[in-house]
Amino acid sequence: LFLLIKKQFPLNVSSVSKGNIFNEMQRLVNDGPESWLSAISVWKNLLELDAKKDQLSQRDANPLKRKVGENDVTNPKKLKTEPMQELQESRECQPEKQMEEEPVEQGDFLMNREKSQKAFQNEVVKAADDPSQKDLTFRVSCRCSGAIAKTFTAQEVGRVIGIALMKQFGWKADLRNPNLEIFIHLNDIYSVVGIPVFRVPLASRAYIKTAGLRSTIAWAMASLAEIKAGAFVFDPMCGLGTILLEAAKEWPDVYYVGADVSDSQLLGAYDNLKAAGLQDKIELLKVSVTELPLPSESVDVIISDIPFGKKFKLRKDIKNILQEMERVLHVGGTIVLLLNNDHHRRLQDCEQSGIPLNSKGSPTDEPGIEKCLSPREKTDLSDTVSSSSEASSQGGLDKMPPVGSLVPVECYQVSLGRTEAFICKYRKSHSLGL
Repeated sequence: LFLLIKKQFPLNVSSVSKGNIFNEMQRLVNDGPESWLSAISVWKNLLELDAKKDQLSQRDANPLKRKVGENDVTNPKKLKTEPMQELQESRECQPEKQMEEEPVEQGDFLMNREKSQKAFQNEVVKAADDPSQKDLTFRVSCRCSGAIAKTFTAQEVGRVIGIALMKQFGWKADLRNPNLEIFIHLNDIYSVVGIPVFRVPLASRAYIKTAGLRSTIAWAMASLAEIKAGAFVFDPMCGLGTILLEAAKEWPDVYYVGADVSDSQLLGAYDNLKAAGLQDKIELLKVSVTELPLPSESVDVIISDIPFGKKFKLRKDIKNILQEMERVLHVGGTIVLLLNNDHHRRLQDCEQSGIPLNSKGSPTDEPGIEKCLSPREKTDLSDTVSSSSEASSQGGLDKMPPVGSLVPVECYQVSLGRTEAFICKYRKSHSLGL
């Protein structure tokens, strides 16, 4: 999650020289410096608001003791018995006093740490308040994917942007402990510059013990799946269970089942479920995705990350996997899949491969087949997915033919770091054999 400074079209790296591309990168800083100063002002206000909240929470957690004689009602009998109790406690509780010394030392450490954090925060606000902002230190963090990543490294981009910031605003670079961090994301869809609002990544989850799929991507997939209370949600290739965890946190009143053929993945998934306290909410099975032990049309929603990459490869054909998912999904149910470029291309070419469009071999103008979204609907849903800070834009839906009774509804291109992928949503239009 970050404070947006600038968003524009992607840099053109196809036919221009490196020097021209470097100039285009510098224009992210040099064109419209007022947008930078405005963002710094908003960021400073957020810091001050956060500091005020911390002060209020500390004051509520450590209320001042009341003064003697202020709204106190003293019981005479209690005054007589208190000295006796103090003598008895001094004799019997000497070890307890020694044990109390450790929490005091720990409290001093926490107080010192809070003071240092406040001092750093005050220093940042002071530097941002300075009209010249000469004392403001910064660091640039870059993420490059797509064509730009094949031409430049993140370090090269960071160096170019950093030099431009020093020349434009007079800031000082500090890679270890900067006042300000600048985030740059360059890909084939957009160029984004912003200031991170949190130091912890948005994908960080305290309840996930072993990370698998990025949590923001998993949440985006679950949000597209139209999950309703009482539904049967199934991930036939669950891996470490990240998708089911994100869905169960957001929609608890649902029956979740995850399946995988790998013992190690299932053990990791169980550890994650246990760490999140969801081992009673999600059931795990060891089965193959091509031989699911489920009745036909018994599942409401299927969400799955189709394996790809060097570590996990898909041994079965994507079309065979989809046919089994299609069998267990009921009419009107949804499938949301994460596909790499190769899988996505295979599904686009399935019409030429001889797979019928549906059981009757009819095109998508048959009653019951869902049409593509209107431009307005696409924009609304794109905004929903982009809130996960990973989804980028919709593309390729017009090229996706139906697969059996599965009709494409939405398709979003997302970034997985160096890898580009697609979140594709299908809906089952009719029963098989009709």
